[in-house]
Amino acid sequence: METVLEEWSSDTETKREEEELSLRNMRVSVLVDSSPESYRTNSPEEVRLLAIVDSFQRQYSHLYPDRTPLLLCPVNECGVKKFVCTTLRATPSAFPELLSWQGCAAFVADFLCLELLQPPAEVPRHMSSSTLVLQTQRATCFESATLLCSLLLGAHYDAYCVSGYAVKQMCLLDQSLQDCPLLDTKSEISEQQENESTVSPSTELKSRFLIQQEKKKQEAEAELLKQKLQEETQQQTEDPLQGLRVHCWILVLSGSRSIQENFFIDPLTGSSYSTSDDKFLGIESVWNNLNYYVNMQDCSTGCADMRFDLEDDRMWEPVLFGATSKKQLILDVIKKKEKTLTQKMTRDEEEEDEEPRVFKMPRAWLDHITISKKDLETRWPKGHKVTQYRKAKLEKFAPYLRADGLVTQLTTYTDSDCAEVATVKKWFQHRSDHLEQKELDLAHGFTTDRFRPGRSFSLLVHRYKTSEFQHDMDFSTTHVDNLVRREVSTHQMTEVFEGRPDFLYYRHVVFDPHMQFSDTVDSVDPNDQTVQKVVERFHRNRSKAANEDVEERVFLVAQRRVEVTYHLEDHRFIPSKRSFIKPEPSTEEKKEEDFVPAMVSSFQVEPSEKPPRTLALYHMLQALVKAENQALLQISKSIKEVRDIMVCREQEQSHITLPYSCWTTTAAAGARKQREEMENLDVEEQRWLQEKKDDILAPHLIRLGSAGTLRAEEARQVYRACLAEYQERLVEKADLIQKRYEMETLELQKMQEWYQKNQLNISDEQKKQYENDCVEKLLQIHVAKERLDLHKEQAHYKFKNFNQKLKQDPRLVAHLLS
Repeated sequence: METVLEEWSSDTETKREEEELSLRNMRVSVLVDSSPESYRTNSPEEVRLLAIVDSFQRQYSHLYPDRTPLLLCPVNECGVKKFVCTTLRATPSAFPELLSWQGCAAFVADFLCLELLQPPAEVPRHMSSSTLVLQTQRATCFESATLLCSLLLGAHYDAYCVSGYAVKQMCLLDQSLQDCPLLDTKSEISEQQENESTVSPSTELKSRFLIQQEKKKQEAEAELLKQKLQEETQQQTEDPLQGLRVHCWILVLSGSRSIQENFFIDPLTGSSYSTSDDKFLGIESVWNNLNYYVNMQDCSTGCADMRFDLEDDRMWEPVLFGATSKKQLILDVIKKKEKTLTQKMTRDEEEEDEEPRVFKMPRAWLDHITISKKDLETRWPKGHKVTQYRKAKLEKFAPYLRADGLVTQLTTYTDSDCAEVATVKKWFQHRSDHLEQKELDLAHGFTTDRFRPGRSFSLLVHRYKTSEFQHDMDFSTTHVDNLVRREVSTHQMTEVFEGRPDFLYYRHVVFDPHMQFSDTVDSVDPNDQTVQKVVERFHRNRSKAANEDVEERVFLVAQRRVEVTYHLEDHRFIPSKRSFIKPEPSTEEKKEEDFVPAMVSSFQVEPSEKPPRTLALYHMLQALVKAENQALLQISKSIKEVRDIMVCREQEQSHITLPYSCWTTTAAAGARKQREEMENLDVEEQRWLQEKKDDILAPHLIRLGSAGTLRAEEARQVYRACLAEYQERLVEKADLIQKRYEMETLELQKMQEWYQKNQLNISDEQKKQYENDCVEKLLQIHVAKERLDLHKEQAHYKFKNFNQKLKQDPRLVAHLLS
């Protein structure tokens, strides 16, 4: 049965690969048919260039018959021969990611899938253009190097494509023997050493001989492990084609963009290497968009002893002798600037030009290379890429591809076969809970969540163990209590503070061993036995004397005792101490115990100082009891905050959301879609509200709780209610007009009475004002009277029309007619 399933799965994979290949071929054919004219034909300059190159190829083959044929004029996707130098086109970019060689190399390595050379020991006869490579996202090492070199030339680097030989792992993009770059083992070892060095030195005496023996034993084990790894690497790297595998990479020369030393770039991984690296076994030729150079140096020992002075004809043979080089272009620009500044150019000097070039390189035949913002964001083919390293697997995802916001996942293993998982590290982006990194330590059962600043509770790091109750939390400085760290386990809790005005920097709480942390209540009562011990430590307060400044106070809640330790004085090495016993509280049977000096035991370093009196000790005890109650209150708040954080994290994990960012194309498209949906919903809501506003039955249907068809009794009830309500509105309107009429009449009477009383004592202006007011009031009374009469006349017709409208309503007509 298993054999049948394996055969079926292999057949399914084969069919899927064949379908993908056929679809890709169809897509390539469509792109080729729509390609520009320069892809399908050669210009006269290109025809002449091909003739020169063909002549050079014949002479080279005649003079060096034992050397591998050069890659000079491969066939493009349209079946037309093109010189490799004209396949390069300097492509400047407006994106900041593509302005440095690191960004360009990373983009090409991530964006393209590798197609292996067939056969691996020969240069390819076919090489597609960079425009087609960007659309298909599949390329050989030569096509990847061509695209990367075009980007580097556009960024003003002195870059060249290199055709040569490399080790098997580099040619096949096999990184299974390399350490993952995200695993910084050296830094982890240094951190461990620093942590060990910070521990206070032990006073235990050890034998130097035993220490030396232990050191020798560790060195021997490390050497044995190193030899074992080297043997495994040698066994896995045995290659019958060693030194014959063809590869193409990038050479960047110094002098441009502040590059101090020459170096190589592998376009398949995006990594940089020294020109003396042993992974590169030899070079046949290099080229850029200006010329092609054949290596004339001995590469039997690799590239370590090679020189890259391309102007030296003894080491590098150019195809176009005398053609313009990158260095010559730079010198010409500098010379022209100098002539412009000095302004000493004459016609004779202009006519005395440089020696004529043998041939000027034609411009690139391929179309403009376009890289969109979406290409930079999606990055990997289908938005996902998996890379296998030694004892590690690295997965990368495009933003917004995963629903949980995962962009990078690194899985490490304990064995070389990658069978047993050791740790899993995940990196996230655009999450609403501010989660940036999650690390799962499967060996010890710990999970560590790291957040960016700004989330709730000021939480930065949350480390917890799933098998038992253990939580370690780090907080930002914006926490209310200046809390920076909290460690919580089943029976104890430790908190660390920074910058508190009361100088508190440490608090340690011990709970009842017979109770779990989950059993503790939100409010801690000083009389119960939930908290047994509280230890608080304080920094030195220079405004107080050392023997009065508390360094540590211990609240033994279960024993009803308080122990206080004071800071050391400058000339002492033993601190002062005091121990208090709290009096028994009052009960129904007995009253509260009185405070007596025997409840305090003191150790005073300075014998000449007078001991405090009983009243002073009593005040100290009262202050300590108050401090104990405050500490228990803070502990209860801490317990509640821990629970709230746990509940909040559970809710966030179950409902993960990714807020859209306007700076990404994917998020912009999603935000546009969401905005359109919200606009449609708003239009529908407004239309529904307008319909309900015009619907005279809507209020009564809502009261009945019926949105569908009405029964006969309900219809008659709605009908009577509508008529009664409309009649009531007509009466209310008539009453309102009547009240207005009466109010205006009353005001006119008051004005007339005032005039009768004061007509002999008022001025002409007041008399004129009175006459104007009377005219205005009479007009308002007349208008109110007319409105009232008109309303009474029209009320009967309005009520009749409303009644007719109700009887014609489709929801009521059937029941009213019956």
